[in-house]
Amino acid sequence: MSHCIGFLSIASKLNLLVLLFSAVCFCSCLSDRIPEFALTKTEESDLKEENGKESVAEDDLDPEDLEVFYPTYQWQTVRPGQAVPAGLHVRLNLQTGEREARLPDNKNEKSDMKDQKKRKRLDEMHIDSNSFTAQELKEALAKMKEKEKTESTMEQKANLEDVKQRFRPIEELKKEFEELNMKIETDLEVMVKLINKFNSSTSTLDEKVAALYDLEYYVHQVDNAKDFLSLGGLQLVINGLNSTEPVLKEHAAFVLGAALSSNPRVQVEAIEGGALQKLLVILATEQPLAVKKKALFALSSMLRHFPYAQLQFLKLGGLQVLRNLFKENGMETLYIRVVTLLYDLLVEKMLLEDSENKEDQLEERVQQYKRVNLVSAVVEQGWCGIISNLLALPEHDTREKVLKTVRVLMAACMDKYQGDYALNTTLSMLRTEYEELAAEEQREGDNDGYFKELLSSINAIIQELRSGYL
Repeated sequence: MSHCIGFLSIASKLNLLVLLFSAVCFCSCLSDRIPEFALTKTEESDLKEENGKESVAEDDLDPEDLEVFYPTYQWQTVRPGQAVPAGLHVRLNLQTGEREARLPDNKNEKSDMKDQKKRKRLDEMHIDSNSFTAQELKEALAKMKEKEKTESTMEQKANLEDVKQRFRPIEELKKEFEELNMKIETDLEVMVKLINKFNSSTSTLDEKVAALYDLEYYVHQVDNAKDFLSLGGLQLVINGLNSTEPVLKEHAAFVLGAALSSNPRVQVEAIEGGALQKLLVILATEQPLAVKKKALFALSSMLRHFPYAQLQFLKLGGLQVLRNLFKENGMETLYIRVVTLLYDLLVEKMLLEDSENKEDQLEERVQQYKRVNLVSAVVEQGWCGIISNLLALPEHDTREKVLKTVRVLMAACMDKYQGDYALNTTLSMLRTEYEELAAEEQREGDNDGYFKELLSSINAIIQELRSGYL
């Protein structure tokens, strides 16, 4: 009996040992699989020491390395002063108030083409993001600029080659035209042919007219006009003013006026060649309207900005010649041209005399204009009334130019205008007419319209006449 009890006590001890061993094995397995059930636990102090070591290690890094932000696919805090590469996703963490950045997730997000090109260029330069310093950034930017410059140079060369393929040199074209019995001529060569055709005794009237017509096109240019003078063409055209054929006179005057426009050298040669006298003869004698139009055009081109020609014009009775045009029938279209010429000559002299520029050449020019007593000649020959009577014409453009001329002559013609009842009546009628037209303009939204300007000129003249009585 005692032997059985001893055997049971041994068996129970063995079972207890097996149970304890199983419990130890089970706990060991749990500690390997789940960190929370580990038998050992890292203390927070240990973690702080490790973090402290890492911060110390970061502080030991090169300061240039700290200026560059090395991105990953996880959000990281961007410290102040760090350079953030292009193409990253950047956000502001509202909980911490810090700026964070990370690489874009290529699986879910697509970068735009510009970012892809930038990354491509960076890849081509083999930039290692793990060792990207500020100096390397500068070198990378320099390489990028050099590459862009090279690409730009290559593009320019390509454009130049494209231009060379699309266009050919003038010498090559001339050679091909010569092979086709064609020749590219300069303006000088063309004018030589036209002058010879006009001067040829074998040319017909139509051929001479055609030559003059083409010459007018070329001599508009200042350099061509000088070449025209050196070739002797100017004197031939001046002589053509004596032609018995009205059509030749007309086109010769047209070419002369074109060559004289704003060309002092040609103006001097023309007046020395007797052009002024011949033009005045055409205007003073019975000629077709077309001929007198072109002659007046040539005369205007000669007189403008040429005080010596203006002085000779007055000596030769030019104002009287122009005045007689107003007595001829069928010359109404010339009236406003004559008034415009007189207005331009008067204003030209006034502006030069009022100029504050006192250079030697300008002073000499002022002295030349002082010898031209145009205003006194205009008053003496009765132009005050001739000009003011043109206000009765219906065209607004004509009235505008006449009003401007009347205002310029107001001081010299004051006595005449104050006693001119017809002028005062006309001005009153015009003021009523243009008040209505200006009001209509204003209703249409145009506060500074054409008719308002005309009304202002009329009111100014009326005011000056009234002040003259005082």
